Amino acid sequence: MKRLGLILALAAAACCSEAIAQQNKVNVGLTRLATDIALFVAEKRGYFKDEGLDVSLVNFQSAAVMIVPMTSGDIDVMAGAASAGLYNGLARGLDIRLVASKVTTPKGFTSQTLIVRKDHFDSGKVKTVAQLKGLKVANAAPGTAAMGSLTRMLKTGGLTLKDVEFVNLAYPQMVVALKNGAIDAALPAEPFTMEAVKGNLAVPLVRDDEVYPGHEIASMMMSGKLIRERRSEAVKFMKAFLRGVRDHNDGLDDKGFLNGPKGEAIIAILNEYTAIKDPAFYRTYPLAYCDPDGTINKGTLSEDLAVFKDMGLVQGDITTDKLVDDSILQQAIKELGVYKKAR
Repeated sequence: MKRLGLILALAAAACCSEAIAQQNKVNVGLTRLATDIALFVAEKRGYFKDEGLDVSLVNFQSAAVMIVPMTSGDIDVMAGAASAGLYNGLARGLDIRLVASKVTTPKGFTSQTLIVRKDHFDSGKVKTVAQLKGLKVANAAPGTAAMGSLTRMLKTGGLTLKDVEFVNLAYPQMVVALKNGAIDAALPAEPFTMEAVKGNLAVPLVRDDEVYPGHEIASMMMSGKLIRERRSEAVKFMKAFLRGVRDHNDGLDDKGFLNGPKGEAIIAILNEYTAIKDPAFYRTYPLAYCDPDGTINKGTLSEDLAVFKDMGLVQGDITTDKLVDDSILQQAIKELGVYKKAR
């Protein structure tokens, strides 16, 4: 009987351990851009493990394709933009919430730059935004936050979204398409913008921070199930994420460049996790701004939603209130405190 009792006790302990491990498992969808730096830092420096979490970073081509695995429960958190598809899903009962900012664009901190083929620029075919009329412009996916940026960018040349021909390409493919002449212009994200410019494939026309300062370009989102049923783990994840964001901010100099002593360690992590392996590359431009307190710019979310509706990509009376839930963020900040830059 004692032997049977021991076996049952061991079995129960094993089941309990498995249940705890499963509860602490968090799968995160991302596109492995330079602006995912907070997630890279949190994993590399063990911040997720500090919170008792087993976090897996899962790579996707775009945020749009993360929605289905978020719905199925295959991933719990996603890093990406609020899209037309997301709003349409919310109208149908999709259970996803935007919980913190990942990337915004205060002046001086660009996230995306509209670039044109260098041969077009050199020949004089396209030296201004107005000259893009009727040409092929690559975007990662229809109905993303980048469409909000493009709306303002094109407006500087008296154009609308309907005045250009959109080609949907993943960011790395944009560089290839510029090289082989398949497109005329593109709106990639870093590090692909700099790759195209430094490779003499493209010339910058206009930056998003110049025309759309403070734009909520990308965010962190969680499944409603994670928030409701595993709220403690959701808060722990947010704390680790914010620690990663703050480490990145600590590495910036006054101009937003990773040139200080703390910046070298961040550059090493970027070189490890992104496609760019040259440390000098990340010293040459400021990354898009990652707010160290995760503050969400709801106003720009509403403006982007209006663009989606105007293009016929979102139907009905859905609003951003259905999407945004900053309660997890506020609890994490309550436990961590507000950000103070380390010296």
